[in-house]
Amino acid sequence: MIIEFKDRKKKEFPFQISAYEALKSLSSSLAKEAVAVYVNSEMKDLSYQITDDCKLIAITKDMKEALDILHHSAAHLMAQAISHIYPDASFAYGPATEEGFYYDLKTSSTISIEDFPKIEKEMQKIVNENLPIERREITISEGREIFKNQKYKLIHMEELNDENKKLSAYFQGDFSDLCLGPHVKSTGVIKAFKLLSISSCYFKGDKNNDSLTRIYGTAFFKKEDLDNYLRILEERKECDHKKIGKNMNLFMLSDYGPGFPFWLPNGMILRKELENYWINLHLKNDYMIIKSPTILSRELWETSGHWSHYKENMYITKIDKQPFAIKPMNCPGAILVYANDLHSYKELPLRYAELGDVHRHEASGALNGLFRVRAFTQDDAHILLREDQIGEEIRRLLKIYNEVYSRFNLSYHIELSTRPLDKFVGKISTWNKAEKELEECLKDNHIPYKINPGDGAFYGPKLDFKFKDSLNRIWQCGTIQLDMQLPHRFKLSYVDKDGKKREPIMIHRAIFGSIERFVGVITEHFKGAFPTWLAPEQCRIIPVSTDDEKQLKYAEKLNKKLENLHIRSKVDYRNEKLPYRMRESLTKKVSYSVVIGNSEVESSTVTYRILGQKKTETLSFNDFVNKIKKDIQKKEVTRTYQDKNLME
Repeated sequence: MIIEFKDRKKKEFPFQISAYEALKSLSSSLAKEAVAVYVNSEMKDLSYQITDDCKLIAITKDMKEALDILHHSAAHLMAQAISHIYPDASFAYGPATEEGFYYDLKTSSTISIEDFPKIEKEMQKIVNENLPIERREITISEGREIFKNQKYKLIHMEELNDENKKLSAYFQGDFSDLCLGPHVKSTGVIKAFKLLSISSCYFKGDKNNDSLTRIYGTAFFKKEDLDNYLRILEERKECDHKKIGKNMNLFMLSDYGPGFPFWLPNGMILRKELENYWINLHLKNDYMIIKSPTILSRELWETSGHWSHYKENMYITKIDKQPFAIKPMNCPGAILVYANDLHSYKELPLRYAELGDVHRHEASGALNGLFRVRAFTQDDAHILLREDQIGEEIRRLLKIYNEVYSRFNLSYHIELSTRPLDKFVGKISTWNKAEKELEECLKDNHIPYKINPGDGAFYGPKLDFKFKDSLNRIWQCGTIQLDMQLPHRFKLSYVDKDGKKREPIMIHRAIFGSIERFVGVITEHFKGAFPTWLAPEQCRIIPVSTDDEKQLKYAEKLNKKLENLHIRSKVDYRNEKLPYRMRESLTKKVSYSVVIGNSEVESSTVTYRILGQKKTETLSFNDFVNKIKKDIQKKEVTRTYQDKNLME
């Protein structure tokens, strides 16, 4: 038996061996750092028994996969501790998440945040016991006995509907769970953990099922990593877009319209700058801007498939006694625009872009500032093209996405989301073809990606853009969806070069995702200190003395010059002390705070401080005007937003 390790090192073993022992034979330090392994690209526990030739790669603690495994093991650790304190607890699902883990469970007594210390104490006790974590394959009949008091595990087994199927189960001391794994080798590996929050949820996310308690937590291999993460969490609280939005006069929410945000004056400036940037970007890339109606007939939504697949999220009304719906998506509108004319193959691709207002019913408990709303503007585009144009068009799109996210200093990765298991339209063969097209395009362009099984839209697979902000969070806003269903359902066509009618392919595409959510994301990403081109207030001019006529005249001259250049500027005339006015300018995240005193008046200069910088600079009147003008025109991130205190 030959095992090939990383860097093509090979070693022969005469008999069956565990992955851990195989690594140890190569390097004891490598085995010590390993959390799990890849065996021929499949993740396995260190205890996995190798019986055939294979490639073996260690998953070490410095790899992201290792942290995911630790998170999953910490979910089991928390569940075991809860089972000791609440013996009647029933456990549903407990996965790892991007930054930690959660477990959904039900107990007869209520669990609150106040109970976290005693749960953590029990978790630490189990960690100190260093219990081995072992995987076993069991039959469904064995599972029924092991989990006889676990309602949700029994439901899961019954859904498999295969008595001969072997189940993967993990055992640690007196706790067991159905799980594919892998896991760390023992509870002692989980060195640092913290329970974070608690919420309600429904079993399998269905409101018709049991209401459960969801407990969130996180875990790290080192205490210092945990401490750093907890510090970031505190920083995130300070950067909450709802808090910043109120302070900066961006938006408001009202009980008269839950989930329907009101845009305030400064928020409208920010929003319009984003929209203007978006429109210019699309015109530059050969898109046509359209606008479709907000309310359309039931018949249209039945043809599109939304009525049967999305009706519960739609707002429905009647016009002339006929059922209509407020649109939850923009795509049928773009389809009707395309169908308004006959098209030749020479015209394709046709690119329709729309800042479309849509409405979707969200549960009241899910509403969250601008992140989760009931009315929002999608930055949609719908591209109709020939099948042979897909690869080239996807390449064009990838360049546009990269340009936009770079503009906002956002790093990202891509996930390919495939056909949902149940709610989808069209033939599976068509889905397979569409998924293959997207995957081949990513491979041909050497773009790293990962598969997100079953998370596609009901009409087609998609590419999801997941980007990371300055607070180390992952967001999914942008998407590219390949659709071979809706053109068929609406009988769209173009005349090919042989004179015959063909069905076009459709690409649904959004970069921001929605204006509302994107504003919420970048507000927290920039901590309210937006790049100058986006900032609601770009310059505030502060005379040292509001009683000095020369200072006021000079300040007004500068302000008028900036206003004539469409730079958002104002003079602070208030009879307050200079430090107070300066500090407020920084608090309100004004890009340039300008101080005008006697020396500036006499020398025709401007002394200013850029938000995020501690030092002040002095330039001539014209040089300052040119500087701020160029800063805005560049549309670049020119400040550092990692600063813990931008006002120091």
